[in-house]
Amino acid sequence: MAVDVQFAALADATRCRVIELLHERPRPVHELAAAFSISRPAISRHLRVLKEAGLVQEQKRGREHLYSLKRGRLRSPSEWLLRHLGKAEAAGAPPRSRKKAVIKVEPYRAAPAAAPQMQLDLF
Repeated sequence: MAVDVQFAALADATRCRVIELLHERPRPVHELAAAFSISRPAISRHLRVLKEAGLVQEQKRGREHLYSLKRGRLRSPSEWLLRHLGKAEAAGAPPRSRKKAVIKVEPYRAAPAAAPQMQLDLF
């Protein structure tokens, strides 16, 4: 798969979080949807984008669709970044520090659920 398609798929925060969840283990759609405050169809659309980018695979088990991460497919974007970061240094960019960077990552916090809406039947 083309690297630009993979980067486009990873450009969305929800899809990045889906990748993080699938990194732990394969999961069905309903379990992925429970981690977000968006609908199951919306999660399915995000999964379709990741699947078309070659980052996720789908396996049908009975009535469930189990999604898993194609770990090797993340290698292409990683190699592309490393290759181009190396070119920036060779072109005269200041050298990167040899110290290991410490990146603080905040845990994912789902948005609070919206209040239930009332529906009136007028007819």
